[in-house]
Amino acid sequence: MGQREPAETAGVHQLNLVKGMAVEELGWDADVDEDFRQAVMDIIDSDLLEESPEAVDAIILWLREGDGDVMDLLIDSLTDLGPAGFLWVLTPKIGRPGHVAQSDLNEGAVAAGLGLTTSVAVSKDWSAHKIVRPKGGRR
Repeated sequence: MGQREPAETAGVHQLNLVKGMAVEELGWDADVDEDFRQAVMDIIDSDLLEESPEAVDAIILWLREGDGDVMDLLIDSLTDLGPAGFLWVLTPKIGRPGHVAQSDLNEGAVAAGLGLTTSVAVSKDWSAHKIVRPKGGRR
């Protein structure tokens, strides 16, 4: 029987990450969920990148209230993202210190010409929100 993933990080599978993907991590700080990070690295079978000389397949951005303007952070995050790549913004859950309202995320995404598509609980304290570029070249 295979090992089961802890319930706290089971949501990592909803991020659609696969072995071999290049995943960049932004906004790391001492409050991040290290079990979640390890689960991501186990899935992609690699370390998370701090910087990448080439385009990456996905970006994980840890975002807390007070980290800065959401639109600016999203635009800056896309610098290393490949054309088919996607961005997961991780925010503290409601009631946790640093929580970012979903409406603020959506407003920042729209202002940046992006779309907020999916939100999932990925650990005990963090939720992940998928941000994508619009299809068809609209901006």
